[in-house]
Amino acid sequence: MIYTCPMHPEIEQDKPGDCPKCGMHLEPKAAHGGEEDNKEARILARKFWVGLILALPVFLLALGEMIPALNLKAFIPSSLSRWLQFIFATPVVLWAGSIFFVKAWGSILNKSLNMFTLIAMGVGAAYGFSAIAIIFPNIFPESLKQHGEIGLYFEAAAVITVLVLMGQLLEAKARSRTGQAIKALLGLAAKVAHRIRDGKEEDIAIDKIQKGDLLRVRPGEKVPLDGIITEGKSTIDESMISGEPVPVAKIEGDRVIGATVNQTGAFVMKTEKIGSETLLSQIVKMVADAQRSRAPIQKLADQVSGYFVPAVLGCAVITFIVWSIFGPAPALAYALVSAISVLIIACPCALGLATPMSIMVGVGKGAQSGILIKNAEAIEKCEKITHILTDKTGTLTAGKPQVTVAITTNGWDEKSLLGIAASIEQSSEHPLARSVVDYAKDKGYELASVDGFQSITGGGVKGKVNGKAVLLGKQKFIEDNGVALPEELKKKSCGLQEKAETVIWVAVDGKIAGILGISDPIKKTTPDAIRALHKMGLKVVILTGDNENTAKAIAKELGITDVYAGLEPKGKQEIVKKLRSEGAKVMMAGDGINDAPALAEADVGVAMGTGTDVAIESAGVTLVKGDLNGIVKALRLSREVMRNIRQNLFFAFIYNALGVPIAAGILYPFLGLLLNPMIAGAAMSFSSVSVIGNSLRLRNMKL
Repeated sequence: MIYTCPMHPEIEQDKPGDCPKCGMHLEPKAAHGGEEDNKEARILARKFWVGLILALPVFLLALGEMIPALNLKAFIPSSLSRWLQFIFATPVVLWAGSIFFVKAWGSILNKSLNMFTLIAMGVGAAYGFSAIAIIFPNIFPESLKQHGEIGLYFEAAAVITVLVLMGQLLEAKARSRTGQAIKALLGLAAKVAHRIRDGKEEDIAIDKIQKGDLLRVRPGEKVPLDGIITEGKSTIDESMISGEPVPVAKIEGDRVIGATVNQTGAFVMKTEKIGSETLLSQIVKMVADAQRSRAPIQKLADQVSGYFVPAVLGCAVITFIVWSIFGPAPALAYALVSAISVLIIACPCALGLATPMSIMVGVGKGAQSGILIKNAEAIEKCEKITHILTDKTGTLTAGKPQVTVAITTNGWDEKSLLGIAASIEQSSEHPLARSVVDYAKDKGYELASVDGFQSITGGGVKGKVNGKAVLLGKQKFIEDNGVALPEELKKKSCGLQEKAETVIWVAVDGKIAGILGISDPIKKTTPDAIRALHKMGLKVVILTGDNENTAKAIAKELGITDVYAGLEPKGKQEIVKKLRSEGAKVMMAGDGINDAPALAEADVGVAMGTGTDVAIESAGVTLVKGDLNGIVKALRLSREVMRNIRQNLFFAFIYNALGVPIAAGILYPFLGLLLNPMIAGAAMSFSSVSVIGNSLRLRNMKL
């Protein structure tokens, strides 16, 4: 288990502890749903409640001395009251508040002054001054005495300690809530599976399942792991990964995802992915990594925090000196109170939490809606996007193309053409290849083995089938390999392309055998998504390796004016680079290996979850469902998260800009108002809680 800091993700260690930079409690880097997540909250809760019980009498005793009308001296003499305050305040400060002093000392050793430095100095000064006044009252000059006694600040030290503990407790609970998206996903995983072996069925723990095991899934049960249906059919609720409540029909040969819920039918599945390979595990890892990452806007808060603590210490010193010289009698008492108030109220916790809290909540919210964000930088960049560049197959279209027609040349018939085409396509990862193989199998055509298979990215495939050299792919790919194309077949090819069909050419031993027309229908959700993107003021551009006629037919139907067709991976990357050089902020969406360079080149790459692993690795955002509506949601999410961060930073900056001067006593000459350290402590805690509360609002936003 690796532990890291919520505010400084670069801090990592293999055991629990405190961050050497900010003093915050380190948390497990990956959510695991164990008891350790609540350990900090339990410790803080115990210290808070004990501290509250002991601080209450200290506060009441001090209140009795400050308000003569209560006449507490009639029951408790002043000398006894002062000692009781000391007795009750000591465990509050030295036991309940010990964590602040430990963290403050660590900040000094690490030369990284932080919020705990200020808290420890403020509370320590109030308690230390009062303790010395009780034990050695004669060492103080008469100028500090009122009615023959030194003023005590035990109530300030005790109450401030309790208030800061309360703020830390609320923060700990709030931070644990930001990980609920991950914990909810972890909780969805099945614990037991029904394994079929040698004709017998047995219940076995999930972690004992191996790849290739056959598992039976009954109605109402969770799908144990990722795999493929080998027998039966059903409908499955995949809302936990897609965010869509409509069940998805599954038949033999379809893939199923672990932790989704089987509904109507029973089926047998073959396990393909286990452990960290499963989609659920990948989602958890991606979300955890993203929640720990830092947005560029965080640099502003870091720069301010770097100068903030020394500036506050300087302000406290100046405040003490000014009050000591110009303050009313007893001047030193006023000076001490004001300096302590400055140290307490200026806690930079709210400033440090402003960005990471919003990121953590926003990333968790995205995960619940099927939007997986690789890092915080992607969120910030999404907000500034001006151009959406999208691949066609599997992005705009369903990604489940079907062979609609096979046109052969002399000497070939459909069976022989499809048999040889499907044989060589067996080894290709492209969606079009799968459609050819599936069509041939459905027809009952026999497939042969392939020798010397080669895939030319952006062109086609080649190899030997039954000793014959086969080329299959785009028209240009066939021509580049020296094969002559019949004019009649070219005309038929153009006719198919004008109907938005993709044409695959097949050549055997240097001569054209025929063409295959493949139709990939537009996804039902694509038109609405394109309209929503246009409404958001974004330019939508199609980049595709398909031919120009097919691409333009799709674009016309969707109302897209900018189309680049016949592109190889490098071509897509060059267009992304060109637009960026012109000042555009580019988001590229794709799902194939051929899209990976463009995804990596774009400001933000968006991978369809239905696509290849290399596309997903190259992207900043992954849409589990592989739907363009996910881009609309991702953009809305980024805008809301960035707005939330700016609100948090405003709260933190304005709070300190107003709070520190008031604590220093700037209003005293005009209104006679001087901030009590207890009120400063309450205000400091409120600032952190307000930032956390504002961040948690993101959990309720509608995407």
